[in-house]
Amino acid sequence: MIDLYTWKTPNGRKISIMLEECGLAYEFRAVDIGSGEQSAPEFVALNPNRKIPVIVDHEGPDGRPMVVIESGAILVYLAEKSGRFMPRDPRSRSEVLQWLMFQMGSVGPMLGQVHHFLRAAPERVQYAVDRYGAEARRIYGVLESRLDGRSWLAGDDYSIADIATFPWIARHDWQRIELADYPQVKRWFDALCARPAVQRGMEVPA
Repeated sequence: MIDLYTWKTPNGRKISIMLEECGLAYEFRAVDIGSGEQSAPEFVALNPNRKIPVIVDHEGPDGRPMVVIESGAILVYLAEKSGRFMPRDPRSRSEVLQWLMFQMGSVGPMLGQVHHFLRAAPERVQYAVDRYGAEARRIYGVLESRLDGRSWLAGDDYSIADIATFPWIARHDWQRIELADYPQVKRWFDALCARPAVQRGMEVPA
C-alpha cells in the first residue's frame, strides 16, 4: 500500500494519475496547502521542504517503508516499481528523462509564475505578467514543435513525461492560452483527457 500526501495542484495530480495508470493500491491523504497543513510537524517530518506531493511506500524495495519526495522523483520511482511508462533501453529512457526534466525545469516553474501573477498576486505587476506570459507561449511553442509527428512527448510510447506535463496544460485557461493555437498540443491533450486513469487521477482530490 502507498500513502499519497497531496492536494489539488498540477504537481499533486501527476502522482494520482500515475498511481491510477499503474493500478497500484494507494490511500489519499489530504494536505490542504491553502490552510498551511504542509507546515504541520508530522508532514515536515516526511518532507522538510514542506511541499506536496509525498508518497510513503509501505512495501519499499527492501521490504521496508520508503518515503519519496519531489514529483519527478516519485514518477521515476513508481515507473521502476511498476515496470511501466519508462522504457528500459538507454536511448528511449534518456528521451523520457529529458522531457521529464523539461517539465520540471520549465513547464512547471514558468507556468506556476503565470498562475501567481495572474491569479494570486496582491497587485498587478505588468512586467511580470508580460514576462511570464511570453515564456508560457514559448513553452507551448516548444511542445508544439516536439509533438509534430509524434504521438507522445518521448516518441511513440506514452510515458511519465506525458503524465508530468499534462496537469499543467490542463490549466491552460489559467495561463490565458488557447489550445486551438497549438493544434499538436491540443491533439496530445485530448488523447490524455480520453484516458480513464487520467480522468480518475485528476479527481484526486476532487
